[in-house]
Order: sequence, then C-alpha cells, then structure tokens
Amino acid sequence: MNTVRVVAAIIRSDDKIFATQRGYGEFKGGWEFPGGKIEEGETPQEALIREIMEELATEIHVGDFLHTIEYDYPSFHLSMDCFWAEIVSGDLVLKEHEAAKWLAKGELDTVEWLPADIEIIEMVRETL
Repeated sequence: MNTVRVVAAIIRSDDKIFATQRGYGEFKGGWEFPGGKIEEGETPQEALIREIMEELATEIHVGDFLHTIEYDYPSFHLSMDCFWAEIVSGDLVLKEHEAAKWLAKGELDTVEWLPADIEIIEMVRETL
C-alpha cells in the first residue's frame, strides 16, 4: 500500500482551534486540520509553513509536535505529523477549502471530521 506523508496544523487562538472543510478530491466536504504533503527535501515544519501559506495565505509559527497519526484509508496509508501552530500574520483566506470554523472544546464534535483527523481530536480536547 502506498504511504502518503503529510503534515497538519492545529492552529490555536485563545481556547479555539481552526478547522477546514475540504473543497476538492475524494474527501470533499470532510473536515480536517489544514496542511498537506511533505515535498522532497522539506522538514515537516517547513512543509507546514509552506502549505498554510499556499492554502490560507497566512504565515504561522510551528510549535510543539503533538502526534503522528498512522491511518489506513482504502487506497493508501496516511502518515500525518500534527503540530500546534499560531498565526504570525495573515487573515486565513480560504483558497482550497469550502468552509472553515474556529471551534471551542465543546464544539469539536459539531463537524464531520475525516477519519484520520478524528484520532487527534481527543488529544486536542485534553489540551484546550
């Protein structure tokens, strides 16, 4: 099975986290933490900074590593490094997503998370 290596930003502001709804592809409409594929020669942190700038026109500071999710989708294996992040500058412009929300601890279950992202929700909930 093909392994896809990606990174995800758990962007936090006060006691809320930023979630995005996919606007394309096989998982269109599902909710996720923003991020994307790691390109050859990039560190996970570099990939995350680049992806958030490309997808959301926002500069972030990548904070502590939270967890690596290993998840088997039907057609590929996902290895997703998740990091805490904070906004440095920018307005979180949705370039590739259908929608976005800031979610408080009690609102984390109000969106339909993609299966791999569900695995990180409990860790996020414990920290908020």
